[in-house]
Amino acid sequence: LRALAAELAAAHGIGAEALPADLSRDEDVDRVIARLEAAPALALLINNAGFGTAGLLAASDPDQQARMLRVHVLAPMRLTRAALPGFLGRGRGAIVNVSSIASFIYAAGSVNYCASKAYLTTFTEGLATELAGTGVQAQALCPGFTRTEFHQRIGPKAGDHRRFMWMTAESVVRASLGQLDRRGAVICVPGLGYRLIVLLVRLLPRRALGLLTGRSYRRV
Repeated sequence: LRALAAELAAAHGIGAEALPADLSRDEDVDRVIARLEAAPALALLINNAGFGTAGLLAASDPDQQARMLRVHVLAPMRLTRAALPGFLGRGRGAIVNVSSIASFIYAAGSVNYCASKAYLTTFTEGLATELAGTGVQAQALCPGFTRTEFHQRIGPKAGDHRRFMWMTAESVVRASLGQLDRRGAVICVPGLGYRLIVLLVRLLPRRALGLLTGRSYRRV
C-alpha cells in the first residue's frame, strides 16, 4: 500500500496516504472513522471493501459469515455516518457504496453475500432520498463480474466461467464517476448487458428467480 501511494503521488503530483484496516474489526473501523473526521476537505468516500464465499450456509464457517456482514453492512454504514456531517456542512460531496448485481437476486451458495449487498443497495437508495437538495450525492455501484482479486480469493474455479461477461475495473470506475458527474440515478449498473439482466430480474417472479439460481448452483 505504501509503495502504491508513493507511485500515485509521483505520477499525479498528489498526496496519497495508506491506512491499513480490517473492516471486520470494530477497533479498525474506529481508526478509519477518526481519519475521516480529521479530513476537512473530504470530497468522496468509496466503500469498496468486500469479499465473497462459496458453499451452503450450513457447511460454512460461522465466523467468516459474521465477518462478511460486518464488512458489507456495518462498516459502510458507520463510515458513511462519519463522513456525512462534513459533507453536509460543506454542502457537497459524494458517497459510493460498491454493491453488486447480486443485490437484486438471492442464490443458494451465496445467501449472505446477496443479502448483505441487498442491504447496501437499499441503504444507499434511502440515504439518497435523505440527501436530496443538500448537494451531497449517494450512489450504489452494482457491477457484475469484474477482473480483480475478488474471485481469486474465493477459489481457483470462481473466475473460470462466463468469460464474455467480464468487465475491467477501469470501465466500472468510469461508469460510476460518469454517473456522479451527471448527477444521474442513484443505482449505477455498468455495462449494457448487466443493465438488461437487472431489468429481466426485476420482471421475473421471485419464486422463478430462486428456481433459476438454485439450478445454477447445483450445476456448479
